[in-house]
Amino acid sequence: MSEISMLWTVAGVVVLAALVVAFIKMRQKDLLDAIAQKRKGSSKLVTRAEYVEGVEKIPVVLSVSDDTLYYENSDLEAMFELARLDEIEYADELSTGKNLAAGAHVLRLRSHGTTFEYVLNPGDDAKWRSALPARRLSRSAAAV
Repeated sequence: MSEISMLWTVAGVVVLAALVVAFIKMRQKDLLDAIAQKRKGSSKLVTRAEYVEGVEKIPVVLSVSDDTLYYENSDLEAMFELARLDEIEYADELSTGKNLAAGAHVLRLRSHGTTFEYVLNPGDDAKWRSALPARRLSRSAAAV
């Protein structure tokens, strides 16, 4: 195989890989839109967010009804009963101390000693604070 043919083959593989990545990202966006539409009828608030698991940020649809908080994507369907959340707080940085993009905030939930963090899109922080007010577990309740 000539050197020019080899270069064209490598270039073709790189372009194909880029197209596959673009397709996957666009497909994921469509799936998140479908999940958001499904939740809108039964939820007080539905937005996109990123669920932070270690160093990984997983795009999810975050929604809250009267008694349940849901976070979902095409691979994940999870929920919390609001009554079982020990703490709800909002912050400008992750618990690891990592700063966020300008305007982004973190919704941090604690349940039974485990912390769950969601990076909210700029502008969604006020909506979430209204729909899901911050609260802390009181010391007397923790002792019981």
